[in-house]
Amino acid sequence: QPQLVESGGGLVQPGGSLRLSCETSKDTLDTYAIGWFRQVPGKSAREGVSCISAADGSTYYAHSMKGRFTISRNNAKNTVYLEMTSLQIKDTGIYYCATWFDEYCSGYVEKRIGSWGQGTQVTVSS
Repeated sequence: QPQLVESGGGLVQPGGSLRLSCETSKDTLDTYAIGWFRQVPGKSAREGVSCISAADGSTYYAHSMKGRFTISRNNAKNTVYLEMTSLQIKDTGIYYCATWFDEYCSGYVEKRIGSWGQGTQVTVSS
């Protein structure tokens, strides 16, 4: 079971930026697609945010995040990052790092997720 440790959440004003980190092992980065979901207030289901493929490094974003969020990986630090800019109040939520069952980003469906991190809170408020 891959171990995922998130950090970097916090309170930011609208229009601000945050960078989330997900630290894991080399084996996990080499084997599984890895990315982010979030759970926003008032909704029980988590929604997909972004994913980076272990097969070829391709990156994917949910529609509302395109152009504002950037996912990347640092193989030397065994860490995946989510750089979030132009944050909006609706981006408030708990952000979870997650691995898919294989090296491909096969859609933002929870049943395709093999492992979850503990989550980190992001609050966008003035």
